[in-house]
Amino acid sequence: MRARVRANVIAAVTESGVLIVEDDEAIASGLVRVLDAQGHPVRRVATGQAALDAVRDTDGLVLLDLGLPDVDGLHVCRALRLLRPELAILILTARDRELDVVAGLDAGADDYLVKPFRLSELLARVRAHLRRAVMKEDCDPVRAGDVRVDPAARRAWRGDDELRLRPKEFDLLALLLGEAGRVVTRERIMREVWDTEWLGATKTLDTHILALRTKLGEPATITTLRGIGYRYEAA
Repeated sequence: MRARVRANVIAAVTESGVLIVEDDEAIASGLVRVLDAQGHPVRRVATGQAALDAVRDTDGLVLLDLGLPDVDGLHVCRALRLLRPELAILILTARDRELDVVAGLDAGADDYLVKPFRLSELLARVRAHLRRAVMKEDCDPVRAGDVRVDPAARRAWRGDDELRLRPKEFDLLALLLGEAGRVVTRERIMREVWDTEWLGATKTLDTHILALRTKLGEPATITTLRGIGYRYEAA
């Protein structure tokens, strides 16, 4: 059974398309070559408008540069998020200030990788983002208080109101909800929601927790245990 599920996981990951939005020819060609060698259906466009025109339902991930020639990448990120709420968006950019990272995540990105980056780290994050569709078969709906998630449908509700969550917000909520009343460490969250091979800063996690709290509304249901992790408080 485990072998079958693992095979399905691998197949789902490799079948998901990757759209690269990058105007630098050298960087783009390298990314296309590497991802193609990993078995991912991959396409590349060089402008923001082309990205909005080219994105398909079969795409599971967009690698998005911010310094595009026609429009700022943050605008493209917001537009992609509206077009495809379930789409994973990984920003690849030379903008490395903390405010830039926060702006990218606030625009709807799931992750942020600063150039120059290690190829192994990029591939680890690509695998992590594409794996989110993989766990559908064995995941039952989870409920805590008036919040429930359906991993197979990738839908979440608070009461009768459906929550509009980005892909990683959904994965984070599903993990916390499944452990309601218990502490989930930051290390475990980074391992299970993002990737075991990524041991970088956790500003991404902090931003996603803040977004979840906002979308869940009052009273706050996610408690911070400083330096340890988070606990979902079931009413």
